[in-house]
Amino acid sequence: MLQQRLMWVIWPAFLMAGVLEMLVFAMVDPQDLQWFGMPLEWSRQAIYTVAFFVFWAIMVVSSGLTTLLAMSPFEVNRCPLPATERPVGCPKQESC
Repeated sequence: MLQQRLMWVIWPAFLMAGVLEMLVFAMVDPQDLQWFGMPLEWSRQAIYTVAFFVFWAIMVVSSGLTTLLAMSPFEVNRCPLPATERPVGCPKQESC
């Protein structure tokens, strides 16, 4: 189930990072970018690459938060330990 949820988060984030990259750099020339008033000394490819990974990270956080909020209270609060090893107060339901 964890692998499936990771793919629910990572794949759409990857696709949207690509779309966002195209939209941003259709309007912004990477050579015109400045950092604290100084021009970036990076190549265009380096700026495209770093921007893509930054966009991807932001989208992963967004998709991950959406997936977390979509979980049921049972999934969030269930105790992953076997019944014999559960501490006091751990829910009695078996994990699915």
